Amino acid sequence: MRCNLVWLVCTPMSKSPSPFLLQYLEIKERHKDALLFFRMGDFYELFFEDAQIAAEALDITLTARGQHSGEPIPMAGVPFHAAEGYLAKLIRSGHCVAVCEQLETPEEAKKRGSKSVVNRDVVRIVTPGTLTEDSLLDARSSNILAAIGVSAGGIEGGIALADVSTGRFEVFETAPEAFGEVLASLAPKELLMSDSVMARPLISNMLESLKTAVTPRPGAKADKVSGERQLKDTLGVKSLDAFGSFSNAELSACALLLDYLHLTQAGETPRLDPPKRHLSSSFMAIDPATRSSLEIDVSAQGSRKGSLLSTIDCTITAPGARRLADNLSRPLIDLVSINCRLDAVSLFVSDRDLREEVRKALRDSADIERARMRLQLGRGGPKDLRALALGLKSGALAARLLRSGIAGLPSLLDEACTVLDLEQQEELAAFAQTLETAIKEDSPVLARDGGFIATGYDPSLDEVRSLRDDSRKIIAGLQADYAEKTGIPSLKIRHNKVLGYFIDVTTRNASAMQNGPHASDFIHRQTLASAMRFTTTELGDLDGRIARAEEEGKAREMEIFNALVLEAENLSSKLRAAADALAAIDVAAGLAQWAEDNRAIRPQLNNSTQFNAVGARHPVVEASLRKAGDGFTANDCCLDASGGDTARLMMITGPNMAGKSTYLRQNALLAIMAQAGCFVPAQKFELGLVDRVFSRVGASDDLSRGRSTFMVEMIETAAILNQAGPKAFVILDEVGRGTATYDGLAIAWAAVEHLHEKNKCRALFATHYHELTDLAEKLSHAGNASLRAKDWQGDLVFLHDVKPGPADRSYGVQVAKLAGMPRDAVKRAEEVLLRLEGEAQKGGFQLDDLPLFAAVAEPAPNLVPSEVEKMLVDVDVDGITPREALEILYAMKQKLS
Repeated sequence: MRCNLVWLVCTPMSKSPSPFLLQYLEIKERHKDALLFFRMGDFYELFFEDAQIAAEALDITLTARGQHSGEPIPMAGVPFHAAEGYLAKLIRSGHCVAVCEQLETPEEAKKRGSKSVVNRDVVRIVTPGTLTEDSLLDARSSNILAAIGVSAGGIEGGIALADVSTGRFEVFETAPEAFGEVLASLAPKELLMSDSVMARPLISNMLESLKTAVTPRPGAKADKVSGERQLKDTLGVKSLDAFGSFSNAELSACALLLDYLHLTQAGETPRLDPPKRHLSSSFMAIDPATRSSLEIDVSAQGSRKGSLLSTIDCTITAPGARRLADNLSRPLIDLVSINCRLDAVSLFVSDRDLREEVRKALRDSADIERARMRLQLGRGGPKDLRALALGLKSGALAARLLRSGIAGLPSLLDEACTVLDLEQQEELAAFAQTLETAIKEDSPVLARDGGFIATGYDPSLDEVRSLRDDSRKIIAGLQADYAEKTGIPSLKIRHNKVLGYFIDVTTRNASAMQNGPHASDFIHRQTLASAMRFTTTELGDLDGRIARAEEEGKAREMEIFNALVLEAENLSSKLRAAADALAAIDVAAGLAQWAEDNRAIRPQLNNSTQFNAVGARHPVVEASLRKAGDGFTANDCCLDASGGDTARLMMITGPNMAGKSTYLRQNALLAIMAQAGCFVPAQKFELGLVDRVFSRVGASDDLSRGRSTFMVEMIETAAILNQAGPKAFVILDEVGRGTATYDGLAIAWAAVEHLHEKNKCRALFATHYHELTDLAEKLSHAGNASLRAKDWQGDLVFLHDVKPGPADRSYGVQVAKLAGMPRDAVKRAEEVLLRLEGEAQKGGFQLDDLPLFAAVAEPAPNLVPSEVEKMLVDVDVDGITPREALEILYAMKQKLS
């Protein structure tokens, strides 16, 4: 039927396109940049270039139907009922999809004329940043759409973000040069900006480091006046005074965001919560390079697995997981707010029984945030209403457990309990009770399928259902009556969408129906190869009654559903607050669970410039080692930028593979975890608040931008030296190693002095330039520490613990041996090293003095001597004649052959 339909509307054209094709081309013209999913019955069809792109991306069949301009029209299609899976694949491939639906039935179209084409139009445009369907979203990650705006002078910057799936709406005031840091913390799935802003060198460089899908928009869409108007329309207000004073750059960003949402939602006003305004200075600054180096939310392999977030995430609910990711991506710099989070975690750490009961209650919860928004957007179903009920019920139980278990709750948990306590929230309590009574547990996904309203909730619906069910009982009785009348025991009454209810008998028994004593009662409807079908006046009447009852029942269920959705929309702000409260409880309980499992302690934070970690461990590396059955060696780190007795800059030396980069990263992660409100893996941790974290660890190039490994290293080092202040925390590893020895040493030397004298921040500087360790004696607030290793009988043993003072040597040759370098090459390296070190002590050396490969390769150990070697041992070289020597040579040659 699908192919026939397409064939009819896409028949070869001689003079002018068919009405169907004109309709398609007109809609496609309005959505040139998207793949058009064109609804035709039970399929979404794609035509022309769209079909070719989709066929390749989805690995589906590419066909052709009809002609246009004398050429076959390429066509591909996907089933309507399975469209979400195909949509997900296209979105992941970087495509946008315009979903074009039928706005009327074929029967309604025929009323306008027998050749009328069904009205169709785009009902939404699916892009990476505007997804709402569960099957297209990662339940434990936010799906953020962001837009950036810049004031006319280029001095002010603003970022607006929305998560359409949850209603989240936030606005940031930030300098344009800080866009990268803020966007890296938000990890948007799609980024909007005007063409003019995109052309700025600062922005183009930032985009290359972010690697986010960027959607350019016309400059006119970033108009600040339009932004103010759209904000008012979205919020339904006459003035924005109640929401704060928006800068021109913020209004420009809002204009881009809201206009794009209006476009992708096919003209509908965006459904968003009131905007939360932030200053970028409210959070710890972490630039994209540092975030990547520390693997905070994404590992080096590009996945969540192996990151800090995946290691410490013990949350139970999807909103809790999203909240934890947000907290960890944007650590706070406000001492009061951080301690509020830590107080909540501390409560759950101190009371294991309460924590387990609360977490058990949360397991029965559901994603209130996304269910609420799907319902408001008209994409929800009965399961979403059921999710609201489950979430509210679970939250009420958690609040009751907390209030009954603890007399004085920490402020964060106390506020959450107030929101979730249904005894204090009468409207929410009544709504939750209504949903629990009205919606069946095993509800269908789509409301139009019906059958989701529980019996006993609505008397009129029960009456319709009773009529339907009674009619079905009558049909069962009629089947028995007809079988007895005709003497055909195998007679059945069946149903399909075309004939309705009909009597089905085999061809052999059909004569009894047509020629028997009751033949006049049966009306022939259809003849098949193996069966004949009949109806009766009585059966036709019942069929009509049942059909009307089915339609009335579904219509009544839709009325009830729409009323419940409207009630949910009226309670939207309360539902949002309940979702936030549930997430806050989940995060605190989950972090407490992780803290207990990993012997983590509460950090002590203050406004000083100290950093004092005792017995600290790297959470991700320790978790990996634990899985392998190994332990992690804990270490201390003490820094203070105040200029007191404690060094503010520590140079770290030691062999490769000893754990220098792990040591550096673990201390940076301690600061991030502490200010995100997490317990930390240490015996003790005191931290003066950090406003920025910088990391320059590891080697990487950027060939796509023409940057070598050394250039990338220098760019990142320059950023640190230009931006780090007294409250920053900096880790650097092997600065200067990518160039000539003296150049590299000079760069590293200058970087150490600049950090110490100019930046005056807390810093760990790992290096193999042992000459730098002498700086600790010359710089008043610098020190040395080293990772210990031992050379045991020619083998290198890493001890992984940090001790004061510089390393005695680099052990580079031993590491080369561990890496599997050939034995003769290792031996040669040892000889060259001894020579170089000896000459260096005498005042210099010449490479010409090193005879190339003068050393003979040492024979492999434990090898049995050959027959030739045995003969050589027995030869008396001084006592044999030339003839005897020649005979021995011939004998050796024979042995070898």
